[in-house]
Amino acid sequence: MTRPTRTAPAGTPTGLTQSHHRGGVGESTLRPDGTLKVTGEFAYSSDMWHEDMVWGHTLRSTVAHAEIVSLDITEAVATPGVYAVLTYDDLPADVKHYGLEIRDTPVLAHGKVRHHGEPVALVAADHPETARRAAARIRVEYRELPLVTDEASATAPGAPLIHEHRTDHYAAYVPHPNILHRQPIVRGDVAAARARADVIVEGEYTFGMQDQAFLGPESGLAVPAEDGGVDLYVATQWLHADLAQMAPVLGLPEDKVRMTLAGVGGAFGGREDISMQIHACLLALRTGKPVKMVYDRFESFFGHVHRHPAKLRYEHGATRDGKLTHLTCRIVLDGGAYASSSTAVVGNAASLGAGPYVVDAVDIEALALYTNNPPCGAMRGFGAVQACFAYEAQMDKLAARLGMDPVEFRQINAMEQGSLMPTGQRVDSPAPVAELLRRVKARPLPPERQWETTEGADVRQLPGGLSNTTHGEGVVRGVGYAVGIKNVGFSEGFDDYSTARVRLEVVGGEAVAVVHTAMAEVGQGGVTIQAQIARTELGVTQVTLHPADTRVGSAGSTSASRQTYVTGGAVKNTCEAVRERVFALGRRRFGAYHPAWATAELRLEGGKVVTDGGEVLAPLADVLGDEAIDLELVHRHRPTEPLDRRTGQGDGHLQYSFAAHRAVVEVDTELGLVKVVELACAQDVGKAVNPLSVVGQIQGGTTQGLGVAVMEEIVIDPATAKVRNPSFTDYLIPTILDTPTIPVDVLELADPHAPYGLRGVGEAPTLSSTPAVLAAIRAATGLELTKTPVRPEHLTGTA
Repeated sequence: MTRPTRTAPAGTPTGLTQSHHRGGVGESTLRPDGTLKVTGEFAYSSDMWHEDMVWGHTLRSTVAHAEIVSLDITEAVATPGVYAVLTYDDLPADVKHYGLEIRDTPVLAHGKVRHHGEPVALVAADHPETARRAAARIRVEYRELPLVTDEASATAPGAPLIHEHRTDHYAAYVPHPNILHRQPIVRGDVAAARARADVIVEGEYTFGMQDQAFLGPESGLAVPAEDGGVDLYVATQWLHADLAQMAPVLGLPEDKVRMTLAGVGGAFGGREDISMQIHACLLALRTGKPVKMVYDRFESFFGHVHRHPAKLRYEHGATRDGKLTHLTCRIVLDGGAYASSSTAVVGNAASLGAGPYVVDAVDIEALALYTNNPPCGAMRGFGAVQACFAYEAQMDKLAARLGMDPVEFRQINAMEQGSLMPTGQRVDSPAPVAELLRRVKARPLPPERQWETTEGADVRQLPGGLSNTTHGEGVVRGVGYAVGIKNVGFSEGFDDYSTARVRLEVVGGEAVAVVHTAMAEVGQGGVTIQAQIARTELGVTQVTLHPADTRVGSAGSTSASRQTYVTGGAVKNTCEAVRERVFALGRRRFGAYHPAWATAELRLEGGKVVTDGGEVLAPLADVLGDEAIDLELVHRHRPTEPLDRRTGQGDGHLQYSFAAHRAVVEVDTELGLVKVVELACAQDVGKAVNPLSVVGQIQGGTTQGLGVAVMEEIVIDPATAKVRNPSFTDYLIPTILDTPTIPVDVLELADPHAPYGLRGVGEAPTLSSTPAVLAAIRAATGLELTKTPVRPEHLTGTA
């Protein structure tokens, strides 16, 4: 088999050598792929090329809910340059559905379509435009069916069932087949607590559908192999989960479906599900040729799941001295047509629905619906984002009713180490919620009226920016605060583990480590972290990272802020085992010449074996000689447990992370324009393994929270359930001109249960940045603002 090539030299399946980057755990080492990405030399999955490849394309449904009356591929097959056209009837195996947990998603639609943009047929042709033209010649006749678009239409008497014959294990626990999953959390006596409350506030909130908006579209290259299998080079978040879903549909054993991670241009949850993987492999196996698929931006909006839109209703009570008495809430998430990871999102929304506060009496209900809207699943923050938006608005309402400072009110109720979650789980590591709030509040505010210059208003500093819509008239400032809590790692009893293989050998007279994991590098910087850990534990300078593939055990998904904890833990543990082998080898070879080999505590440092007193016993290269030490180990963290179906009690989470934000905004109240001036963050990271990368993760998550606060929303036509804005022309994301100064205050309070005491970083800032911006806009305008994103019409009364 001929391996694929890339149009750029970096990112190829030859590994990343980090010999020119120094530094161990706790140092800000440079990323081996960083310069290449900045200069445009890095090769992404869409850059791959094969000398004999053809192009694949997917035909998607133009309606949201309909029976497929007929499907005619005659004209498409006859198109010159077309190699294959596949429909549901051409699928090779008895298994024709896939899914992360519930296999409810058809590879190609059969009998009916359930959402706008659902895959219906596949085409392989000698040119991408030929494939598109051929797909356009496929004739599909639809008979449209009634739509299910919200809770009312999903649970109404006689409502159409999205999935008529459910057999998943959640079906027995839900009151209606269109409810995918429901999780209550009940603890304490809410009625008695309500009676003690001096103040009760209620609120209903709406959270819009957000897109991950990664810049690198879905893409990959499938190459048929001589053994009847297929090799897939793809941008994904979880190689082994893809493999487990793909092999049954392809009718192949897993060892004949070999996957290698290609260059990934962002993910944020949107690559956790299957997109083009199965389609490309089907076409490659049918044509006998390598097949490349690359979505354009329009297709990408239909090719991956989105963040769940939500309706949230909250009630909080408090005493006059500011202590929370109780909480009731109901969170309804729109899961769309297929399950994806909605069940886990429900668990997160419910278990984290009270926020980082001590509330002894809670009655929480979270559920996800099956609808005919686009499927929703993983996105950064994973259910906790929607809840944080609502409970933080409630905290501001309570503080206002009590005449208290909003930060002081939060601090009075802030959880700390030893506090109980609503699930009854005790927080057994630092929980510096009050301190994070203190830090963001203590930070000096940016100067007011920065737009004023001696030459007049600097429009770049004003709401509306370069559109030159205002010169400062009607512009008012607001300041708002928020804090959030996010779990780290997979939860509720999931077998969350990672595998690492480490090889230590002498190359050119120097000890070199090779680290091999299946971790998907999607921009989070794990390629740097793994090398830092290897340097720290093995005392070497040169570390080479083997390409991530399925030839090593699973690393789990690059999601849930888990990879540094779990895969980093796997690399650490494996390196420790390799190190012990080195010491054993040294004792056999040199122990007779120096008693310290048997009596001293040994460590590896600077390419040498040294005692704890600093005495050098031998160069590491001399100890190894011609031998190589090669170990592969699995790392599992301490177990979690499922939440009780009725009460939601249980130790469901591995670890919690916390972040707080202070937003400073300026609002043109006449035009409804918002300028976020500053979005300061304080976050506890346990241990900053790579401080520079930590700050980058916090700033990136903060920016995504800003986006959903003031601009980002996938708009669904309620009459047709069709996406109205599937492009970056109409779906707006923050650019550098929209992004404010983001100062970051990093705390390092070690978690005693985690490798190096670290805490997952990437998701927590996405939670609190959104409600902080909304709180600041409310402070500036006096408006209630219960929906994201805030649009100009919401601020001018024209909505």
